[in-house]
Amino acid sequence: MQIHPVILCGGSGTRLWPMSRSGYPKQYLKLAGERTLVQQAVLRAARVAGAVSPLVVTSGEQRFIAAEQMRQIGVDPSAIILEPVGRNTAPAIAVAALLASRENPDALLLVLPSDQVVLNEQAFAEVAERAAGVAEGGALVTFGVEAVEPNIGYGYIRAGKAIAGHAGAYVVDAFVEKPDRDTARCFVEDGGYYWNSGMFMLNAIAYLDELRYFEPSIVDRAERALRGAAQDHDFMWLDASEFAACANVSIDYAVMERTKRAVVVEAPGLGWRDVGSWSTLAAMVDVDGQRNTLLGDVVAEDVSNAYIRAEHRMVAALGVDDVVIVETVDAVLVAHRDKVQDVRKIVERLNASGRQEARAHRRVVRPWGSYETIDSGERFQVKRIVVEPGAQLSLQVHHHRAEHWVVVKGTARVTNGDQETILTENQSTYVPLGVVHRLANPGKIPLELIEVQSGAYLGEDDIVRFDDTYGRSGARLGS
Repeated sequence: MQIHPVILCGGSGTRLWPMSRSGYPKQYLKLAGERTLVQQAVLRAARVAGAVSPLVVTSGEQRFIAAEQMRQIGVDPSAIILEPVGRNTAPAIAVAALLASRENPDALLLVLPSDQVVLNEQAFAEVAERAAGVAEGGALVTFGVEAVEPNIGYGYIRAGKAIAGHAGAYVVDAFVEKPDRDTARCFVEDGGYYWNSGMFMLNAIAYLDELRYFEPSIVDRAERALRGAAQDHDFMWLDASEFAACANVSIDYAVMERTKRAVVVEAPGLGWRDVGSWSTLAAMVDVDGQRNTLLGDVVAEDVSNAYIRAEHRMVAALGVDDVVIVETVDAVLVAHRDKVQDVRKIVERLNASGRQEARAHRRVVRPWGSYETIDSGERFQVKRIVVEPGAQLSLQVHHHRAEHWVVVKGTARVTNGDQETILTENQSTYVPLGVVHRLANPGKIPLELIEVQSGAYLGEDDIVRFDDTYGRSGARLGS
């Protein structure tokens, strides 16, 4: 039995703003443990008997983040598939199914969202292995998490007839949209309902057959997008026009709610949570005697039922109840706990006004390292740049700005026009406007420097790349 984990990690996670942003969303953050959510998903899948290297599905913008997070945990994905545009889960899983079935016609797909927490990984592995036994026969299996409370944030699955020979497996009788609280309470009391976890074990060929029956154009476009895919270092760029032509639809709507092959396998004891909002995250961590969760440098007085998270500065709260306060270096969220599902409305307003805080953190990750804006004003900008050992920036030129570099740690190899020099701590150089240049770290420790930009325009898109180790030339300048 060969199981291909499919890790879906291309989302933007706007409801966990300001920590989660489209340029660096929640699945890449350490929100619940020492590993990021996507790393937890990959390592969880690896515990399942028969699991091979994962298929990672993400966006072009997030590709270097995903690759670096896999490197950190020593995982070499069989492919990192890049969606040119988001088209929900049905097309993404179709591409993964096509790839897996090329290698093995009997392949199974273990489909995992990357924004979930499972505390009991051994229980998860046992459930997945039971699900695989059912999926081998051609079933499309969803994992049903025990509904222990009338939660209105999840969809539900009503279990039907038991599957002979497979303990805890049932024909799906119905999928139910997120209910109101009274209906959810009835579901829990009835006992025949499960939370729809969004995790699946699918026979790859069976999934494609059902998708082709219900949504034939998705399979057709996915096949064309795969045929037209371009391999770029570790990344597989799907054909943009073909994939964009896929219907924007989830696996639930496209297949699971319509097929007669749907089976739910009960998944008890997982300690499962879908990290969809600050209230969900707050429910997963310990509270003090006033039902508060205080993370970081927080001083609270006469505060109850609060989730307060300080990432960079001390946060003081006085005389407030039922609030969520999340502090980051450039933005602070203050919300009533009953309103945290609406955080995306704030993000929409920020996007509409062109605010960078909706999309990017002050520290921006690049394949060679990172940069952080320290200060900015009219015609100047100051950044702290970190270049990892052996890494280098592209050979590039700017048409609107000049740059001063001061090395504060490590060793820099600088190409400045037709000259190449080595700089060490406390040494500096000046790159005039319009001069071709490059920065590299030939050393064994991270290179840290301060960059002072000056000029009429200081946007990140004022870059023309002539050579790039990471394949960012031409049409892909913005990443």
